[in-house]
Amino acid sequence: MKKGIHPENYRLVAFKDMSNGYTFITGSTVETKETVEIEGVEYPLCKLEISNSSHPFYTGKVKLVDTAGRVDKFMNRYGKHMENRKK
Repeated sequence: MKKGIHPENYRLVAFKDMSNGYTFITGSTVETKETVEIEGVEYPLCKLEISNSSHPFYTGKVKLVDTAGRVDKFMNRYGKHMENRKK
Protein backbone atom coordinates (compact mmCIF):
# COMPACT_ATOMS: atom_id res chain seq x y z
CA MET A 1 0.00 0.00 0.00
CA LYS A 2 1.11 3.55 -0.66
CA LYS A 3 2.28 5.48 2.35
CA GLY A 4 0.64 8.76 3.34
CA ILE A 5 -2.68 8.31 1.52
CA HIS A 6 -4.69 6.55 4.24
CA PRO A 7 -6.37 8.53 7.05
CA GLU A 8 -4.79 8.40 10.47
CA ASN A 9 -7.86 9.38 12.52
CA TYR A 10 -9.70 6.02 12.77
CA ARG A 11 -11.72 5.73 15.94
CA LEU A 12 -14.75 3.83 17.20
CA VAL A 13 -18.00 5.43 16.02
CA ALA A 14 -21.61 4.48 16.84
CA PHE A 15 -23.90 4.24 13.81
CA LYS A 16 -27.64 4.44 14.56
CA ASP A 17 -30.34 3.30 12.13
CA MET A 18 -33.05 5.95 12.59
CA SER A 19 -35.81 3.75 11.12
CA ASN A 20 -35.64 1.12 13.87
CA GLY A 21 -33.18 2.39 16.49
CA TYR A 22 -30.52 -0.31 15.91
CA THR A 23 -27.04 0.90 16.89
CA PHE A 24 -23.70 -0.68 16.07
CA ILE A 25 -20.12 0.38 16.75
CA THR A 26 -17.30 0.15 14.24
CA GLY A 27 -14.08 1.92 13.32
CA SER A 28 -14.52 4.95 11.07
CA THR A 29 -13.13 8.35 10.13
CA VAL A 30 -16.57 9.96 9.64
CA GLU A 31 -16.91 13.48 11.09
CA THR A 32 -19.78 13.83 13.57
CA LYS A 33 -21.23 16.57 15.77
CA GLU A 34 -23.27 14.37 18.11
CA THR A 35 -22.24 11.79 20.68
CA VAL A 36 -24.03 8.92 22.38
CA GLU A 37 -23.24 6.96 25.53
CA ILE A 38 -23.34 3.17 25.19
CA GLU A 39 -22.54 0.98 28.19
CA GLY A 40 -20.84 3.87 29.96
CA VAL A 41 -18.60 4.82 27.03
CA GLU A 42 -19.20 7.93 24.93
CA TYR A 43 -18.91 7.49 21.14
CA PRO A 44 -19.32 9.90 18.22
CA LEU A 45 -22.78 9.29 16.68
CA CYS A 46 -23.52 8.97 12.97
CA LYS A 47 -27.22 8.68 12.06
CA LEU A 48 -28.24 6.45 9.14
CA GLU A 49 -31.51 6.32 7.21
CA ILE A 50 -31.18 2.60 6.51
CA SER A 51 -28.84 -0.22 7.50
CA ASN A 52 -28.67 -3.98 7.20
CA SER A 53 -31.14 -4.25 10.11
CA SER A 54 -33.88 -2.37 8.24
CA HIS A 55 -33.13 -2.89 4.53
CA PRO A 56 -35.66 -5.24 2.87
CA PHE A 57 -32.91 -7.23 1.12
CA TYR A 58 -31.36 -8.25 4.44
CA THR A 59 -34.54 -8.55 6.52
CA GLY A 60 -36.59 -10.47 3.94
CA LYS A 61 -39.53 -8.13 4.54
CA VAL A 62 -40.59 -6.60 1.27
CA LYS A 63 -42.93 -3.63 1.15
CA LEU A 64 -45.53 -4.09 -1.53
CA VAL A 65 -46.01 -1.01 -3.67
CA ASP A 66 -49.32 -0.47 -5.41
CA THR A 67 -47.84 -0.34 -8.90
CA ALA A 68 -51.04 -1.59 -10.52
CA GLY A 69 -52.96 1.37 -9.10
CA ARG A 70 -50.31 3.76 -10.36
CA VAL A 71 -50.36 2.20 -13.82
CA ASP A 72 -54.17 2.40 -13.94
CA LYS A 73 -54.07 6.08 -12.96
CA PHE A 74 -51.52 6.79 -15.68
CA MET A 75 -53.52 4.91 -18.31
CA ASN A 76 -56.70 6.79 -17.34
CA ARG A 77 -54.96 10.14 -17.70
CA TYR A 78 -53.15 9.14 -20.89
CA GLY A 79 -56.37 7.69 -22.37
CA LYS A 80 -58.22 10.96 -21.71
CA HIS A 81 -55.36 12.87 -23.34
CA MET A 82 -55.49 10.66 -26.43
CA GLU A 83 -59.29 11.05 -26.69
CA ASN A 84 -58.94 14.82 -26.59
CA ARG A 85 -56.32 14.74 -29.36
CA LYS A 86 -58.59 12.69 -31.65
CA LYS A 87 -61.39 15.27 -31.43
